[in-house]
Amino acid sequence: MTPAEFLAACVDAGLLLLVVAAALAVLRLVRGPSLPDRVVALDFLAVALVSFCGLLALRTGVRALLDVALVLALVGLLATV
Repeated sequence: MTPAEFLAACVDAGLLLLVVAAALAVLRLVRGPSLPDRVVALDFLAVALVSFCGLLALRTGVRALLDVALVLALVGLLATV
């Protein structure tokens, strides 16, 4: 296995894990017993989406996804504050 193939496999695994994490965050957002649980789930969902955009930019080579990740991170920061 070449280093490029290993990197591609790791990025694919990271994307899969981020999708699972985002799904669990949405579940907590819907079923959260209290408002703070929902706020933390929404904040984590923003972090997961930023990470997903970063990994997808690395996988596809589309640099515009990094701009999307930056905007999502700024919106997530403002939503948290």
